[in-house]
Amino acid sequence: MNITASKLNKYLMFKLPAAYFTGVRTKELNANSCIVTVKHRWVNQNPFKSMFWAVQGMAAELTTGALVMKKINDSGKKVSMLVASNNASFTKKATGRITFTCNEGHKIDDTITKAIETGEGQTVWLNSKGINAEGIEVSTFNFQWTLKVKS
Repeated sequence: MNITASKLNKYLMFKLPAAYFTGVRTKELNANSCIVTVKHRWVNQNPFKSMFWAVQGMAAELTTGALVMKKINDSGKKVSMLVASNNASFTKKATGRITFTCNEGHKIDDTITKAIETGEGQTVWLNSKGINAEGIEVSTFNFQWTLKVKS
């Protein structure tokens, strides 16, 4: 099955309803990058009238996770994936539409290849940056994914 942005959005509706109902949407997915947007609304705001950090985290994680899913699918192997660790920093209030982007597909290729060659679990750190409509970075997230070929 080919993983596309529209298929990911349908997946969110049924498998990750919190992300779907807070407005997280995949806009673009290709071999090297994933772009996800979310708009600040009443349903996803914190008491300070900006986007709740966890909503930003869902959008950021989706950029990295969707890329990992696509790369696993393209490999033709059965590979398990799990977030082992993450960290984030916030530099500006998130209001308006925030666009999260991960451009690190090449790192996943290398990690999957190594996992297939060695048969051992591998880890990869992937970064996603949240940028507002003015082009200002509001947050950055890092996710450590573990990948292991299923036997």
